Amino acid sequence: MTILNCIAVDDEPLALQLVGSFIEKTPFLRLMCSYSSAVAALKGLQQQETPVDVLFLDIQMPDLNGLELARVLDRGPGPGRGPRVVFTTAFNQYALDGYKVDALDYLLKPFTYEEFLRAAHKAQRYAEAEKPAPAVTVPAVPAEDYLYLKVEYQLVRVPYADILYIEGLKDYIKVYRRSEPRPLLSLQSLKALEERLPKQFMRIHRSYIVALNHITTVGRGTVQIANETIPISEGYRESFDQYIRRWK
Repeated sequence: MTILNCIAVDDEPLALQLVGSFIEKTPFLRLMCSYSSAVAALKGLQQQETPVDVLFLDIQMPDLNGLELARVLDRGPGPGRGPRVVFTTAFNQYALDGYKVDALDYLLKPFTYEEFLRAAHKAQRYAEAEKPAPAVTVPAVPAEDYLYLKVEYQLVRVPYADILYIEGLKDYIKVYRRSEPRPLLSLQSLKALEERLPKQFMRIHRSYIVALNHITTVGRGTVQIANETIPISEGYRESFDQYIRRWK
C-alpha cells in the first residue's frame, strides 16, 4: 500500500482541524504538517526535505490564496513535479480555476468523510500510476560451449572442451580433438576461426591456436598438448608469457 505524505492548508482553524482528523483517520495518508496560511505553507514546502504527495488546500485566504499557491507549485506534466492539489473551499465558483491548475479534486465545504475519502483514493490511484515501472530483468543468455564447423558438405558440432589445438594450412584448418584421433578439416582461415573462439584459446604461432587448459608442459619456445609439441613463435611469445606469468 502506497502511503501518501499530506499537508493541510486552511485559514479557518475548525476546517483545518477537520481535514487533519480526516487525514489521520485514513490508513494510507500521513499528515506531515498543517498551515493556517498559504504563505506559511509555501515557506514550509520550500524547506521540506521529504516529498509531499497531496496538498489539501483552501482557496480563499489572505495575502496569497490557494489558487495562487497552486500556480506557484504547478507540477507540470509528468510525475515528480510537486504535490497533487485537492482544493477544499466553500465557494463553488472556483471549480473551473481549480482544474486550470491541474487540481486532482475539488471538495466543497462542508464535505463528509466519504467525499474526502473518494478524493484520497483518487490521489492514491494517481500515485500508483506514476510509480516507475520495475526494471525488467532479462535472463542472461548462457554462452555457447560449442561451435559449428563446415566439414565437406555438412556442419559438425564441436564442443570447445573437446578441442586440443588447431592448425592452419593456407585456406584450411585442422581441428584436433580429444575424442577423435583424426582431425577435422574445414575450409576457412585460421584468423577467421580465431575471431570466433572464446578466450580459453590463444594463438601462439602463425599456424597454431591452442586450448590453454589442455597444455600439459611449457618448454623453451614450445608447449606440449597430448603427445604433440607445438612451437611458440616470436610474434606471439609476449602475449603467451603474460598469460603464463599470471599462474607463477
